[in-house]
Amino acid sequence: MKHVLIIGATSAIAEQAARQLVAQGASLFCVGRNQHKLDGLVDDLKVRAGDGQSVDALALDLTDTERHEELILAAERSLGRLDAVLIAHGTLPDQQACQLDAALTRREIDTNALSVIGLLTLLANRFEQQRQGVIAVISSVAGDRGRQSNYVYGAAKGMVTLFLQGLRNRLTKSGVDVVTIKPGFVDTPMTAAFEKSGPLWAKPDQVAQGIVKAMERGRGEVYLPRFWQGIMLIIKAIPEFVFKRLSL
Repeated sequence: MKHVLIIGATSAIAEQAARQLVAQGASLFCVGRNQHKLDGLVDDLKVRAGDGQSVDALALDLTDTERHEELILAAERSLGRLDAVLIAHGTLPDQQACQLDAALTRREIDTNALSVIGLLTLLANRFEQQRQGVIAVISSVAGDRGRQSNYVYGAAKGMVTLFLQGLRNRLTKSGVDVVTIKPGFVDTPMTAAFEKSGPLWAKPDQVAQGIVKAMERGRGEVYLPRFWQGIMLIIKAIPEFVFKRLSL
């Protein structure tokens, strides 16, 4: 993975993953919505990069699907080729607000699911044609089962997870690895309003390390930290007649 496209690069987890990839000798093309934050990230990564490595960027609203092709072409021009892509953009919606506003719900689904699927459709065709590479996407444990506290977010992530399952099945014969990343609770600015005490919370650098390893190994699906796999197995196994009575 020497030529890597990171989409949503200014998120806390993606930023840490970018640093780890640069430390391993990768050249990066970073995409984010906020130009100021993106400039700061690029400056930081260039200081860390060695001779022969490049770091470039493009500021773009990823819900503007008409510009997705432009994004990919810019990355290919900058890097020469794409060995891997990490898609990490998204928002954490206010569930109560979404319940009162159908337009807001649609915007959150657009950001967290449809924009990701649009990008994956274009990227999959390129990676299939070159018959190698890694496509990794940050989904969430929230997509494993709908819960009253965040089912709009969970529905979007569930859509992405299911799409990735089919894509993995399609691309495996082409030698392309499709990696679904399912973090649990992560201490990032996106979760600033949450109480973060207890052992279930992870730091962005810890999750990023797991992401890079999963991409290197071509793992199909990975929970981060790994104990979330066991937690979600239990949650998914609860019978519906019991589950709907729980306040989760």
